[in-house]
Amino acid sequence: MFKMAQQLKVLPGESFPLGATVYPNGVNFCVFSQNASAIELLLFDTAETEQATQTIKLDPSENKTYYYWHVFVTGIKAGQIYAYRAYGEFSPEIGHRFDGTKVLLDPYSKAIVGDEFYNRASATTPGDNCAEAIKGVVVDTSTYDWEGDRHPRIPYSTSVIYEMHVNGFTRHPNSGISQSKRGTYAGLIEKIPYLKQLGITAVELLPVHQFDPQDVRPGLKNYWGYSTISFFAPHRGYSSRRDRLGAVDEFRDMVKALHKEGIEVILDVVFNHTAEGNHQGPTISFRGLDNQTYYILEDENPAHYKNYSGCGNTFKGNDPIVARLIIDSLRYWVSEMHVDGFRFDLASILSRDTFGEPIEDAGTLKILSLIESDPFLAGTKLIAEAWDAAGLYHVGKFVAHADWFSEWNGPFRDDIRRFVKSDRGSVNALAARILASPDIYSRLDTDINRCVNFITCHDGFTLNDLVSYNHKHNLENKEENCDGANDNYSWNCGVEGATHNQAIEQLRSSQIKNFLTILFMSQGTPMLLMGDEVRRTQLGNNNAYCQDNNLNWFDWNLVDKQDNLLRFVTGLIHFIQGLAIFRQEEFLEVAHASSKPHLIWHGQHLGEPDWSEDAHYLAFSLSHPESKEHLHIILNAYWKPLKFELPPVKTGNHWHRIVDTALAAPDDFAELKNAVAVNQNHYLVAPRSSVVLMEKTKI
Repeated sequence: MFKMAQQLKVLPGESFPLGATVYPNGVNFCVFSQNASAIELLLFDTAETEQATQTIKLDPSENKTYYYWHVFVTGIKAGQIYAYRAYGEFSPEIGHRFDGTKVLLDPYSKAIVGDEFYNRASATTPGDNCAEAIKGVVVDTSTYDWEGDRHPRIPYSTSVIYEMHVNGFTRHPNSGISQSKRGTYAGLIEKIPYLKQLGITAVELLPVHQFDPQDVRPGLKNYWGYSTISFFAPHRGYSSRRDRLGAVDEFRDMVKALHKEGIEVILDVVFNHTAEGNHQGPTISFRGLDNQTYYILEDENPAHYKNYSGCGNTFKGNDPIVARLIIDSLRYWVSEMHVDGFRFDLASILSRDTFGEPIEDAGTLKILSLIESDPFLAGTKLIAEAWDAAGLYHVGKFVAHADWFSEWNGPFRDDIRRFVKSDRGSVNALAARILASPDIYSRLDTDINRCVNFITCHDGFTLNDLVSYNHKHNLENKEENCDGANDNYSWNCGVEGATHNQAIEQLRSSQIKNFLTILFMSQGTPMLLMGDEVRRTQLGNNNAYCQDNNLNWFDWNLVDKQDNLLRFVTGLIHFIQGLAIFRQEEFLEVAHASSKPHLIWHGQHLGEPDWSEDAHYLAFSLSHPESKEHLHIILNAYWKPLKFELPPVKTGNHWHRIVDTALAAPDDFAELKNAVAVNQNHYLVAPRSSVVLMEKTKI
């Protein structure tokens, strides 16, 4: 058991760096608080104790520089448990919420303990919560052996992103993972061969910053993790190791193992709010250290928080202190944890000023400018969810404010769903999405891969549920089915939910393959949701943030049960990765002849696309003169079969069928070397199906 030395020497310490920093003779502690009148550093031998082993009161005359409180303690080392108490005015009406009875986590803690004893209620109600508080652990970042690990640095143009949940990926009892490793970073390592075979190049992990599983209604559990407690510590609940530093090293082991297989690691980060909630929420860290600094407060009533996140509070990202914390966090995860990029949840909040007002002048966006100009972050992937919960919508505009960011392409999701379900007037939008949304992005002169295309993500229906439910079924969330989006653009194909009707099941299978075909045949960077490749279902729940159960866990029996779909998805991914036409960095020319990669639109007749409101089909040819690639794709969302003319091919060549989503496996997908030749100048496309043809010499 770790136990601190009996004789500790306390020195004034330094105001930099923030957090706990290990030196040969001890540890320097530094924490920011502008408005506290007194700070105490608490040192512990164990996490669950009702009082600190040692309390060090910081003397403002010696232990404070500007608003930074600091102290150096000799005789302690990595593994030391610590926390703070902050004293000052408790005057919510002017924005101060100091409470000396609450034990506070250092915002810069790089590891935590006490999660098994943590009680959100005791951090909310009056009284001392020492025994039930989350506490920090001193981490020495220099001792881990990375074995020469380097960032893969995979270009967007060749990337396929897989959005996944660390816990849910291996938590199911049928995962084949030992019970001690299910739902952990170590468990994910054992499933890397599956990811490698699938062909994805990056995993985008739902939040792995330490979060509060209790930030949810009674009887439920915060599963997704959008409830951050620490922006530096990896979530301890995802570690199979229970020693104090285990989560840090196990996370690093996972990153190192993924990198060895050429897979990048992108983190979903939540810099728009924290787990401390609204004015009735708990005091865990930021609120107790300096509420006024960290949060955007109501102008007329500073006891309340402006809620642009929809989660009770809004992190004040453009405050200099908060901006520095965000930058330091990003730097830490890149330099010390070797992650390759970040997806910024509700990123538009970062374009609000310290009062919550939208910043229109890109030159005054402090935090975004700092992120983009930071040398530690150069080369990392930065992906924005370019909207917030209060109406800011920056899709197509976020990259104008921030040159290095990519965006989740929300219109791609919505417009492809509308086309596949045969909505009127959806063909024009379909065409734009296939081209990487030039109507949104071309005026910005950006790389086309700056738009991340997706049909589904964690937030909403799974792909299986998109073709199985007309309505959300969220009663299990205990919000009377009022949570979750209503505009899902879904179609159940005739029956709500699971069915034994083979005709409906066949149609659903075709629709799933239609979605996947469009996703991977489009320009831009594709993103696939975990389990969509095997028809994972949430039984119609489109907001399963609080379901830590089979609704969210990857059912590994589906890998065998849905082996035909898995083969189809894997085939599509490997197919596009081998073609230059899908590795473009500029928008394709729409032309009948060009020396550059280009596209030609068609309808049932060559060169005659139907852009009318009543059209439900579109065909297009892709050509890459340099690589001599020539593809023809036909998308028929009409409920009847349609005959389409095929473009001429060079003498001695034929069209070969790669994809026909109406066919049963294994004929629905074929590698080019095994593709069946099409010996006619037309192709009869079945109702609600997609066809991909490629020109090659007939053997």
